[in-house]
Amino acid sequence: MNFEFFIAKRIYFSKDNSNNKRATPPVVRIAMAGIAIGLAVMIVSVAIVVGFKKEIRNKVIGFDSHIQMTNFDNNNSYESVPIAISDSLRNALLNTDGVSHIEAFATKPGIIKTETDFQGVVFKGVSSDFDTTFFNKHLFEGQMLHVDSITLGNKVLLSRSIANMLQLKCGDSFLSYFVGETHKARRFYISGIYDTGFTDYDNLFVICDIKQIRSINGWNEDMASGVGIFVNDYDRLDELTEELYFSFIEKEDRLGNTYYIRSIKELNPMIFSWLSLLDVNVVVILILMIIVSGFTMISGLLIIILERTNMIGILKALGQRNYSIRLVFLNISFFLIIKGMLWGNAAGLLICFLQSHFQWLRLDREIYYLDAVPVEINWGYIILINIGSLFVSLFMMIAPSYLISKIEPAKSIRFE
Repeated sequence: MNFEFFIAKRIYFSKDNSNNKRATPPVVRIAMAGIAIGLAVMIVSVAIVVGFKKEIRNKVIGFDSHIQMTNFDNNNSYESVPIAISDSLRNALLNTDGVSHIEAFATKPGIIKTETDFQGVVFKGVSSDFDTTFFNKHLFEGQMLHVDSITLGNKVLLSRSIANMLQLKCGDSFLSYFVGETHKARRFYISGIYDTGFTDYDNLFVICDIKQIRSINGWNEDMASGVGIFVNDYDRLDELTEELYFSFIEKEDRLGNTYYIRSIKELNPMIFSWLSLLDVNVVVILILMIIVSGFTMISGLLIIILERTNMIGILKALGQRNYSIRLVFLNISFFLIIKGMLWGNAAGLLICFLQSHFQWLRLDREIYYLDAVPVEINWGYIILINIGSLFVSLFMMIAPSYLISKIEPAKSIRFE
């Protein structure tokens, strides 16, 4: 154990309560509280933003997919130009490293008509390979839609908001009208009602059998609006989108159509731009908390140095250099910062744990699309916050430690 660390340890763990240390305990507690509060706020802020982004992102992906393959001639409307989906296309997509699941889909704008009301919606047709995980999670009432590869199904999943607007419930039927070269009508029965809280999509989509869309449009059974592609790792989304784009850019289906590959970020730029802006808020909070915590520690260190002026003078008189004495007080700062960080981690993680399990902080679903404040504990981010806070706090201690070089032994030994 070196000399500086030994002296710092003796000072920090000293139980001496003599008069020349009367101000130290409250100052030390305030300094540690500043570190603890700042770190707790940073952990909670990052957990909330990560959780919020993940929840909103999962809802958007649940209605669509991570990546979509559509016809290159498609416009931005839900009245789509089809592509032919062959077995070789399916195998090529599934054999791509990072792709976990694919499913065909078709969209068609329509109007739901009841005896008293009507509502414009988009029917999204799904096939037998439809992954029901997302809608099972948000199923409010009734049963999940079951689609097989043979029978033409006439059941649908309807959102709770549309059902309330049209005064419909599970088991009810309604007529839907579709406009094209000829006007067509279909009668559907409500199998289940879902409620994701994502108002923009809940008020829009009705989930049905893809064979209904094919029948209305006069498509063959291998035709669809596109293919939804799901990936194993969201962090590789941009990489996989680019890989698939260049793999299929020169390929054509049996109808001579070319493929257009886009990620969910490209399909919903407004939503993902909004989510990206949340990162700016987090950065501002992190900077403010680190600055506040750092200045709290600076004031604490200055008080400790002033109260140890007599000791500094004695050490200088014994031949100890300024650099060595500064290291003593930097080690004391290190002890204080570590203790404050331990309390801050405990407080921040406890708040996140309580919110995750009890959801006592509520949100207005109409504004935030969520009922409660979401939290997602990302250990990588927490480790980075701790390391960053430690290094920045210690770096901020260097400047006030230079006060030691201004202390003269002859005067400081007599300092009371």
